Amino acid sequence: MLIYLHLQHPICLNMKNRETIQKQLKELFIQLTGSEPLTISPIAEGGSSREYFRLNGKDNKSYIGTYNNNILENQAFFSFGGSMKQLGLSVPEVFLINEEQDCYLQTDLGDKSLYNFFQNQADKDSFVETFTPVFKNVLDELIQFQVKAHPSIDYTKAWPSETFNSKSIVEDLNYFRYYFVKLHPEIVCNEPKLMDEFSAFATFLAEAPSNFFMYRDFQSRNILIHENKNWFIDFQGGRKGPLQYDVISLLYQVKARLPQPMRDQLINHYIKELHTYIDTKSIRFEYFFPFFIYLRIMQVLGAYGFRGIIQKKQHFLQSIPYAIFELGALMERNPLPDTMLEMKSVLSQIVKLKSQYFLEKKEQSTKLTVSVNSFSYLKGGIPVDKTANGGGFVFDCRSLPNPGREAHFKMLTGKDAEVIEYLEKKNEVFVFLDNIEGILNHAIENYKDRNFLHLMVSFGCTGGQHRSVYCAEKTARWIKTKFPDILIILKHHEQKTI
Repeated sequence: MLIYLHLQHPICLNMKNRETIQKQLKELFIQLTGSEPLTISPIAEGGSSREYFRLNGKDNKSYIGTYNNNILENQAFFSFGGSMKQLGLSVPEVFLINEEQDCYLQTDLGDKSLYNFFQNQADKDSFVETFTPVFKNVLDELIQFQVKAHPSIDYTKAWPSETFNSKSIVEDLNYFRYYFVKLHPEIVCNEPKLMDEFSAFATFLAEAPSNFFMYRDFQSRNILIHENKNWFIDFQGGRKGPLQYDVISLLYQVKARLPQPMRDQLINHYIKELHTYIDTKSIRFEYFFPFFIYLRIMQVLGAYGFRGIIQKKQHFLQSIPYAIFELGALMERNPLPDTMLEMKSVLSQIVKLKSQYFLEKKEQSTKLTVSVNSFSYLKGGIPVDKTANGGGFVFDCRSLPNPGREAHFKMLTGKDAEVIEYLEKKNEVFVFLDNIEGILNHAIENYKDRNFLHLMVSFGCTGGQHRSVYCAEKTARWIKTKFPDILIILKHHEQKTI
């Protein structure tokens, strides 16, 4: 029986520490079962700020304990889940909620997701034959959420908005602009023009019929397989919206890499099944569909930029090259119209970024790759490690003599003979590089012995023009001479050249 306390709360409570969270979840477990949990184990984090724990009790009875300080998001989850449960949809049951509504116990559906299920067999010849029926079944169930559940949903509980309208779409596009485009200063764009095109694009997409339940994050990691049945989680971001978005979230999940012919077959199946409920021609499903693919890819790139590049979560960093690949394929298959030239330019530049990112170990060379960079502390700042390694060495060249202080060097860089000659007359430059070579020699030998795949080495100075460029060039040549089997990527971030 669900105990739900209708209290007035602010949007978010102050964050609680791990000890307090586990104590409150333990109290809920005792209240629900009458005994203490035998174990409380954290579950690996995903893409949200929510924290999950598995609480095991007597007789192998277990529950998932959840903590989320966003109270309105929790209330959306409780409300939507209650309505869906009454309709017989396969969603977790919430058993008990604390007074603050930031901790609750729900059904333990295990750890096996649809993503895990098919990812382990992605390279098999029988993949399409095996999983096409599985995805058809999931799409049939999606229609139940979108159409059957829609009249029962209390959209006043939706957070952060009741409807996926043009404002929501612009927010997604700006999220992409701030957390992906702006994190890549090499992307050149006319921002006012780009924002105008975003606004027009959002207005256009908002014309798609939206009187349906939009799950918002309907992807294979949010579909758990428990007792030979599909179960659906993480629908708290749901709202009233178009049908296309959720279908795309599932079939175009970038790391799923479903073959395009398989996608086409599944889309046709979905449209045919949907037609038993509504007139699909009246909602112009296929007309809007490719444009929503663009929106979804831009939205996930924004999420990957924030969670991966800024928060340094490996799963999201590893997903970026897949999203870039998917974007390139989409632009070839369904080019944007000429009314969106600035968007087209930005997206084309993103496709060219694929060389900056690295696929997971099984899909790349087994050689160690050393990325050597020069940068400016006052301009772009320390470069972000775009691999799953999470960082590397950063050396500050500002203690070295600065050629930039002399007028005749101002237009030159650390690659020019005059600057090289100037620096190589200074003994402290050789001492500096000798010390670095000693450090790197030990690190590279160790990385090779342990089969590491990436090492990042960055040199910074005031302007990223003279000293850092010189040191990066010298170090890259030294590594290449000392370790000829290593792959080297050399980039001068302020020079916009590789």
